[in-house]
Amino acid sequence: MKKSANTTTVFLFFFMMPAIFLAQINRTATEEKTYQAKAPKTQVFGSEAFEKSDNTVLRWLGMGGFFINSHGTTIMIDPLLKDFDMPVMIDFPIKTEEVPVLDAVIITHADNDHFSVPTTIDLGNVTKVYHSTQFVGSLLRNEGLSGFGHDIGDVFKAGTMQITLTPVDHSWQNAYPGTSPRKFKDEDSCGYWIETPDGTIWATGDSRLMPAHLTMPTPDAILFDWSDSEWHFTFEGAVKLANAYPNTILLLNHWGSVDAPDFPPFNADPEKLKDAVINPERIVVLAPGEPYTLKRLE
Repeated sequence: MKKSANTTTVFLFFFMMPAIFLAQINRTATEEKTYQAKAPKTQVFGSEAFEKSDNTVLRWLGMGGFFINSHGTTIMIDPLLKDFDMPVMIDFPIKTEEVPVLDAVIITHADNDHFSVPTTIDLGNVTKVYHSTQFVGSLLRNEGLSGFGHDIGDVFKAGTMQITLTPVDHSWQNAYPGTSPRKFKDEDSCGYWIETPDGTIWATGDSRLMPAHLTMPTPDAILFDWSDSEWHFTFEGAVKLANAYPNTILLLNHWGSVDAPDFPPFNADPEKLKDAVINPERIVVLAPGEPYTLKRLE
């Protein structure tokens, strides 16, 4: 691993969190834990999930990650499959060495629960290309990977899929002076609008709610950032976003994976969202690795 990217990645997560967070994750083993919703039991998958088919199948990888196979085109979004620096509550559904081929890995931003350097490097030999923002693209290239950086609104293709970068508000580092040697821009992070032969998927990325999020074309499914944190949608913002697209399937992520019951970014509860949104039956609580077949809204 090259020193420059490794140093940047460590900075992004370990040294840039408020002191209260570090105190929370270092609580003693005897301290009573707050309740935390946990993802269903992992459904392991292997090379069969990468075969060509007549549909588009999504699998949650846990954390903020997804695997998509659309008619044989395979991509991973924000894969984190090993060596996270906080305790996790799930088994990852596939090992990096078991991934046979990926047409692309696309990364939303540089926080190490989304840009996992160990995972990314391990997938390097089977991944044709990496896509992200301009900033993360530079980090990928520092690792010797074929990383392409894009601006918000840029469009690129991966086999059967056409993918557009969508805006986010997630430059949280600037709120904590002294935590980063650089000033972060919102365009350092992104979401993705993914058009497939079977419908449209919107991977929101990590973000505070923006007006633009409420005026998108109606997607068939949203990879929904479910996190009650001030630098994510928050509970109220998540409800507002969900209700702006009242028939769209919501595939929840960013919850139920990390053992951090006192840290809001990782501990939202799907049951609370079900009580607040229009048409709650469209909320899909996947187990890591569980397949979901994309369908167009009627």
